[in-house]
Amino acid sequence: MRTIRASEISTFIFCQRAWWYQRQDIPSENQPQMTAGTTLHTQHGKKVILAGLLRTLAYLLVLAALGLLAAELTQTFLHAL
Repeated sequence: MRTIRASEISTFIFCQRAWWYQRQDIPSENQPQMTAGTTLHTQHGKKVILAGLLRTLAYLLVLAALGLLAAELTQTFLHAL
């Protein structure tokens, strides 16, 4: 029994002929466009990961700044007593 994947269902819904060609192991005629699309998606994925890492770094820096501010205010308050 063969497993049907979501991408195969998507291909069938989009174009039944493309699905049939895929089942017959007939390669697509637009390989350069497909390769370019794969490259574009890979680049986009890397940018998304980088954005997530930068956002996490920004949160950590804000927390560090708040910690330093709290320490400074505490020190100032204790010296004022």
